[in-house]
Amino acid sequence: MAKRLLVAYGLWALGGPLGLHHIYLGRDSHALLWMLTLGGFGAGWLWDFWHIPSWVATANRVGVAGDRGGTVPALSPLRLAGQVMVGTYFGLVAALGLPWVPALLAQPLAVGLGVQLVSSVGDQTAEAPSVLAAAFLASLLFQGRVLAVLPVSLAASMAAQRHRRYKPQGLPPPRLPARLYHLGLACLAFAAPLACRGLCGAAGVLGTLLALPRAATELLLLPLRAGRLLAETLGLAGDPPPQPPTTSFGARSWSQRQQRAYEV
Repeated sequence: MAKRLLVAYGLWALGGPLGLHHIYLGRDSHALLWMLTLGGFGAGWLWDFWHIPSWVATANRVGVAGDRGGTVPALSPLRLAGQVMVGTYFGLVAALGLPWVPALLAQPLAVGLGVQLVSSVGDQTAEAPSVLAAAFLASLLFQGRVLAVLPVSLAASMAAQRHRRYKPQGLPPPRLPARLYHLGLACLAFAAPLACRGLCGAAGVLGTLLALPRAATELLLLPLRAGRLLAETLGLAGDPPPQPPTTSFGARSWSQRQQRAYEV
């Protein structure tokens, strides 16, 4: 089915930060990247305005080159910058949303997946094992520290540029329900740890808010309690010391008072 330029621009205007126009044009990797970064942090969505005509032509197979065999794509500084930025972003999200996972596992995996996602945008891709291996080796070198996400992302991006290649041509695209299913799973895997961490934080804040009235009451009553304690210490307040009974009536009265004291 031929893609229409007007429809692509309409989807770009209505849901561009969520990658709706990329889904329409069959660019699922680009759509997923836009979903997870809200349109490339806003700047990428605006940048798409000038590229939509060429993407529509590519989707309609107008002026598209055939199988390029073993040729290597040209080096793109813009793609390299995007790989470093998105890899760093994914690493920070993993450190924030997965604090219970060892940093030497979560950080390089997240960084490598972010770099690989940028590498797969358009008609290019990279060898995922090489990208992940570079990320894990760099993370071991820096002992998985949070501040190491930038050099780890840089190492993975250099590996992705070293092993870049074109995607194979002529493969039948999957059907739209399968594409949406895969995109939904990827978004869920990205958002679930952040949602869990947010719910835990919200529960802690709610518990603190519920404890505030009791703490405020205790604080207001603190001067009264301190004054009473001081008066009792100085002997200015409190009940007089009990005297032992001397008569039968006093004994009965004493036992009654003692019984009431026990009940209290």
